[in-house]
Amino acid sequence: MKRIGLLSDTHGWLEPKLMEFFKDCDEVWHCGDIGDVSVADDLAARFHLRAVYGNIDGGVLRRMFRETEVFESEGVKVLMTHIGGYPGRYDMRIKPLLLAERPRLFVCGHSHIAKVMYDKKLNCLHINPGAAGRYGFHKVRTAVRFVLEQGNIKDLELVEYEKNKI
Repeated sequence: MKRIGLLSDTHGWLEPKLMEFFKDCDEVWHCGDIGDVSVADDLAARFHLRAVYGNIDGGVLRRMFRETEVFESEGVKVLMTHIGGYPGRYDMRIKPLLLAERPRLFVCGHSHIAKVMYDKKLNCLHINPGAAGRYGFHKVRTAVRFVLEQGNIKDLELVEYEKNKI
């Protein structure tokens, strides 16, 4: 069993309350637009970090992380990227990989809108944790946590923080 914390679009700022929300997590996954190496370093110092770079991430972050990751965790095949779309409207750059890899879990960011949707055609759960940072058009800052256990994805929780409150 692994407890996973999922976030995206921190844009160089890490919500202090997220450390409490993620405190029991075994891993934290960041779906890009990290914004600053210090955010990745802070997360990596506290958790096992898996991350991909996003469209705002510069050279150092692009050398630290890949654009897309495909991996297995607790019997669940995962595809993680930054710009991915959602069921019925996948980004054309990721759709061929989704069709080839057939993950059970697809996580991405970019939209700043938290979404959890099931894709019946791909037999895949899609999660976009929304935006955890202070910058962008989103009205609330969001993140997700869930459990992977013996091929199952369960106990999904979404947290919201007011954008203007620090």
